[in-house]
Amino acid sequence: MIKPPRTALPLPRYVERRPLKSGGWGHFFHVPSKYKRNGCPLHDEPLGLDYDAAVKRAETILLPAFDAWLSGDTKTATMPAVAAVGTLDWVFAEYRADRRYTKLDPKSRRNHENGFKLVGGFKLKDGTLLGDRRAAQIDTSITDKLYEALLPLKDDDGNVIGERRTTVNHAMKSCRRAWNICARRNPGKLPLVNPFAQMGLRSSDRETPTATFEELQSFRAKAKEMGLPSLATGALIAWEWLQREVDIFATFDVAHYRPKERPNMVRVVHEKTKEENWVPLFTDDGKPVYPELMAELDVIKRERIGGLILRRDWGERGPWPTWPKPDQPDFTHLSRKVKEVIRAAGLRDELSFTSFRHGGFTETGDAELTDREIIAQSRHKSVKVLPKYVKRTAKQVTTGAKKRRAYRDKQDANNA
Repeated sequence: MIKPPRTALPLPRYVERRPLKSGGWGHFFHVPSKYKRNGCPLHDEPLGLDYDAAVKRAETILLPAFDAWLSGDTKTATMPAVAAVGTLDWVFAEYRADRRYTKLDPKSRRNHENGFKLVGGFKLKDGTLLGDRRAAQIDTSITDKLYEALLPLKDDDGNVIGERRTTVNHAMKSCRRAWNICARRNPGKLPLVNPFAQMGLRSSDRETPTATFEELQSFRAKAKEMGLPSLATGALIAWEWLQREVDIFATFDVAHYRPKERPNMVRVVHEKTKEENWVPLFTDDGKPVYPELMAELDVIKRERIGGLILRRDWGERGPWPTWPKPDQPDFTHLSRKVKEVIRAAGLRDELSFTSFRHGGFTETGDAELTDREIIAQSRHKSVKVLPKYVKRTAKQVTTGAKKRRAYRDKQDANNA
């Protein structure tokens, strides 16, 4: 056999060129035997004819996993990251290596990874995992059956105790996204029809429990009684300024409240939407807009030079969240303390800290704020999301009926 002309293009570590019987040069990833004997989880793998694709897979997926294993980081060197080409796990790995994944915020990446784990780790009847199945074998009938199989929420004894529709919906959307990106990165290597597309996903009917203003007051009173005034202030911030936990406890800085250059304003940051808003604290005639909240924040401002404005109320008064990673605040301890206060106050057990933010949104609807006025406060980018937060109440229905009746009476008067 006459060997084809060999290219002089450089290759990454452990990648070899070999002449193929069909002509041309193939690329192969080869793990040295000494590492195999020491338990390296990576396997030898054909990388195809395309030089650029072979180099990309070696440098963005295989070698990082190999180096992680070599350094002892077994969590990074997991098999899904080095899955066989053409499998569903490979589809997920290709998405992880793409800039459209790496530029996502940590929370979005975690949500995707949870979805990949749920779907790829689904055990088939023959005992194998769905992630190991070739993508070409996965069609719409399989994904529809998978969806129905994943929905039920079971206890330790296997009894169905509910459903996890929101979680499974997110998983299907993550797989759909990964498939689309992988198909763009690898033209012709995936079926044209994305089996995770157009699944007719139905959203969960469960709404975040919404706190009433009376429940907010009870929570705040009990939190102060229990020596947790920072939680009382935080709940009021969520209600008044419609902020999330991360905004209140991991972002809100002393410098944001009535700084020297803007003594009558507060900088309200919404981390999720990457929006910020300078909120006036006084009316044109000098009256405070948020008197209760401002009184509490003024006291903190006088006692604190800088740093997070709301901190734990004991010991060294450290931040409420912890940071397992620099960009990933963890609010587990905060959530537990909030639940302790809710139960001690005799409030509904389904309430959470988020319930106070939703309560504030619902109050904006009862107060008849327009969509634009609500968006100006919440910094959402679209009115389409408002129904999720501004719950329909009897007062809103009554107000709407009164407005319609007033309009009708006006029309009758004009026609008389």
